[in-house]
Amino acid sequence: MTQKIALITGASRGLGAGLAEMLCQTHHIVAVARTTGALEELDDRIQAAGGQATLAPMDITNPDAMAQLCRSVYDRWGSVDLWAHTAIHAAPLSPAQFIDAKDWEKSVDCNVTATGRLITYVAPLLGEEGTALFFDDPRAGQKFFGAYGATKAAQIALARSWAAETAKTGPKVRILEPRPLATANRARFFPGEDRSALIHPKDEAQRLLAAL
Repeated sequence: MTQKIALITGASRGLGAGLAEMLCQTHHIVAVARTTGALEELDDRIQAAGGQATLAPMDITNPDAMAQLCRSVYDRWGSVDLWAHTAIHAAPLSPAQFIDAKDWEKSVDCNVTATGRLITYVAPLLGEEGTALFFDDPRAGQKFFGAYGATKAAQIALARSWAAETAKTGPKVRILEPRPLATANRARFFPGEDRSALIHPKDEAQRLLAAL
């Protein structure tokens, strides 16, 4: 198989789905997300665009599932050309002293621990020539964004370290900053916001990929 492979974690909606739809013309998409129905809807759109996808309905915080997925990708294709990591747990907004313990633990597990584990799993698939994409969010440190902001900042700090370590050897690690998107997560954070000024995830995916 000569077609390039794009692994997208968090592919069922938002920026992950937008990236999958933009990349499907040039890559076979390995779409990872927890929601089977949303993945199937994404697959319908990819097929309508003439692309192909392999759906992997699983939770990135499950180490055994992710290890098996990466092994299966290796057995089938041998490598991955692009990994876009968009999976995130966006905990409800809360003052720092009132953050729910379960929300905090889930934020750390998904946004930090799973990301660190995935880097060790996916790096061998990327080799020297592959590219890993991470997506920064400037809201770290803003009021009420404690759980999300702190763990997202930790994720990006990890990605920056990996980028510095592999600058001469590969894989290429890029950290991009999306513009405000018209997503369900943003609607939860800013319920009264004028959504007409927000960017559709597919349009932003096109802009970000063009920057590469």
